Amino acid sequence: MQKKIITLLFICLTSLAWSQQTQEELEQRKSKIQDEIREKEKMLQEVRGQEKSVGKLLQIQKEKIGLKEKLINTTEKQTKLLSNDMYINQVQINKLKKDLVVLKDDYAEMILKSYKSRSQQSRVMFMLSSENFLQAYKRLQYMKQYSSYRKMQGDEIKDKSTKLSDYNAKLSGQKTEKVKLLGEQEKQRQDLEKEKIEQEKIANSLKKSKKQITAEIKKKQQESKRIDAQIQKMIREAIAEANRKTAAAKAKASPKTTTAAETKKIESSTKIVLTPEGQLISNNFKANKGRLPWPVEKGDITSSYGDQPHPVYPSIRVHNSGIDITTESGASARAVFGGEVTQVQMISPLKKAVIIKHGDFFTIYQNLSTVNVSVGDKVVAKQNIGKIRTDSDGKTILKFMISQNTIPNNPSPWLSR
Repeated sequence: MQKKIITLLFICLTSLAWSQQTQEELEQRKSKIQDEIREKEKMLQEVRGQEKSVGKLLQIQKEKIGLKEKLINTTEKQTKLLSNDMYINQVQINKLKKDLVVLKDDYAEMILKSYKSRSQQSRVMFMLSSENFLQAYKRLQYMKQYSSYRKMQGDEIKDKSTKLSDYNAKLSGQKTEKVKLLGEQEKQRQDLEKEKIEQEKIANSLKKSKKQITAEIKKKQQESKRIDAQIQKMIREAIAEANRKTAAAKAKASPKTTTAAETKKIESSTKIVLTPEGQLISNNFKANKGRLPWPVEKGDITSSYGDQPHPVYPSIRVHNSGIDITTESGASARAVFGGEVTQVQMISPLKKAVIIKHGDFFTIYQNLSTVNVSVGDKVVAKQNIGKIRTDSDGKTILKFMISQNTIPNNPSPWLSR
């Protein structure tokens, strides 16, 4: 029974330590979210002051609402963890109270017996009434052990009383903290409702200028298509160059058995003709689907892969051939897997793109302001390949793509969760 109690106590204390650590992590996360909310508030004021399109206002407002929801979720987790801690502490308090009742009753009974036999004469008589020396010795030892046990019980009562006082103080502090968190949570919910009302106002304003917004969307989609076509051209060039090298290497290794027709077939293929080494790299890349590191150290996907409805005008479809990852200002892009840099190109006056080959797979990193690699460089996973550009709206967004030969893949399932 005692062993079970010790095990339960160990589990409770371990859980308590874990919860306290998590509380600290959640507090740090909450502080970061609050900083991001303040940043969005600042951006909203700047956009309003510059009289930018209401579409931009709506986008920032949506991001702010998303952050508010994250803040509420984080506070709810804090409250739940605190409730768990309070439950564990209350269990400890109840156990200590029961232990103290038993100890005090036992101690009181022992003191009473000791009082009744307190006289020195009675102890001496107890010793002298022994039948032999051995019995006298055992009675002497018994009296010593009895005295020692009584002292030990007194110390144990004192120790448990101190622990009980500590747990009560801790529980009182946690109750105060919980009241504070619940107050924060209610205020955050009220703020969220206000933000949603503001979003609705912006959305209504946005609907009044549908023609202007539609024109903006079409312009952006045309620009996106132009860049996609440019990326496809770069990939085709990389495939052609890789196959030219493969054909030349094969002709050099086996000049007598390699025919002109074979060489032409390799060079004209629309897919990479893999060498044994290239096949191994391709297989390794494919085997790591779902485990690839993110192309940025920190970030969130703010635009998913494929066709999707516009957030305000569902009838308008927008296309994304990769994913957009919003990160921190000054952040760098990094390779998600080992490979060879095949292309470094300007895709607009201010934006650069890097393409890395992994067997017959390509990873593409767009919207870079500076690049740290050159064509032909061998890179490793998580290697810094360039700085991501921050646009005039203060956003730092990396467009990341994965393609097998010229066939685009949705990058999201490839990245680690």
